[in-house]
Amino acid sequence: MDMWKAFKNSTMSHAPSAHFVFDKFHVLNHLSMAMDEVRRRECKRVNEKERRFIKGQRYTLLSTRDNLDLDGRRSLKLLLKANSRIHQAYLLKESFGQLWSYNNPTRARKFFENCKERLRWSRSEPFQKLAAMIERHWMASPVTVIPNTVFLGFMEGLNNKIRVIQRRAYGIRDRKYLRLKVLTSFLPDAKNDPH
Repeated sequence: MDMWKAFKNSTMSHAPSAHFVFDKFHVLNHLSMAMDEVRRRECKRVNEKERRFIKGQRYTLLSTRDNLDLDGRRSLKLLLKANSRIHQAYLLKESFGQLWSYNNPTRARKFFENCKERLRWSRSEPFQKLAAMIERHWMASPVTVIPNTVFLGFMEGLNNKIRVIQRRAYGIRDRKYLRLKVLTSFLPDAKNDPH
């Protein structure tokens, strides 16, 4: 799930023994927002000469190095050389993204603890807020981090399908009926089924 408090509270009240697996996309989205906040603050802080390295580099900073083309990598290298605060923030962002390469929950937790300390001790307020938010979510619930074994694309698709069913019916109120509609939406279409 994403890290919205209402989802977590509802799950804890209806399934108290459940373990939480926070969606990689949503966690990395918070990480990207922290990175972008550092970029914006630095753009305001520096003089016009230094600002030219930062302007227009939002996509470059939010992308992983592997996803950048040759021009993007050159721009990134120049930007990181020109601004040490952005350089530090970028290294924190890139290293935190490695959390999803762990298959072992104990090692993932240890890696997270190390990252959390680096985020906390960085002098970057957006990253300190990010570390505090992750800490609140991790400590307040039984979180499971086994990133490579959980793929949430199917669940996102299912949630979208349920929203479409509800829109078509102008808000189905009967849970049993909604459940049946969702289940039947996965049945093969009778007219397209060759059997």
